[in-house]
Amino acid sequence: MTTTDLLLNLGILAFVLGTGLGTRELNRRRFRLPLAVVALVGALYLRSIPTSTADIELIIVLGVAGVLLGLASGLLMKVRRAENGSLVTVAGGSYAAVWIAAIGGRVLFAYGASDWFAPQIADFSRSLGIDGSAAYTSAFVIMALAMVMARVAVTAFRAVRATEGVPRAERRAVAGLRPRHTDHHHHHAY
Repeated sequence: MTTTDLLLNLGILAFVLGTGLGTRELNRRRFRLPLAVVALVGALYLRSIPTSTADIELIIVLGVAGVLLGLASGLLMKVRRAENGSLVTVAGGSYAAVWIAAIGGRVLFAYGASDWFAPQIADFSRSLGIDGSAAYTSAFVIMALAMVMARVAVTAFRAVRATEGVPRAERRAVAGLRPRHTDHHHHHAY
């Protein structure tokens, strides 16, 4: 694992915990920013994805693991209406533990694969037909991106549920959205 990769993982963990732990206002930015990060990281790290059968299977398995971890972290983040009617998320230690375990596990695997147990990983990979570090990199990146997208999806679902029965205009205000202008321009014949 390069220093850049380690710093990227630690930065992602700090961002996720810094923006998610505690009680936080839920607005458009809380959806847009994680999805923008997913797009950026995907564009930077997934320029070429290994395509052997074993590599694709590894990517699928870790992608599914990412979805499951994202669902778990999403379920551990509550969405409720605050006293002022706005939506907030509430996340605590269990939420943090899921993210620390997921990102910490990736960091430990990457470090261990190049230092502690490199020969065992090489043997394991050869026995399954995994083509090497590019397959693991792609699989772990997809796992991380799937985790973020699944967590965002659960939060969005919960936000919709928290505003059920609330009139549309008030729902938009609760979500921090500006009201739409409904002025209709009438063209008059002169």
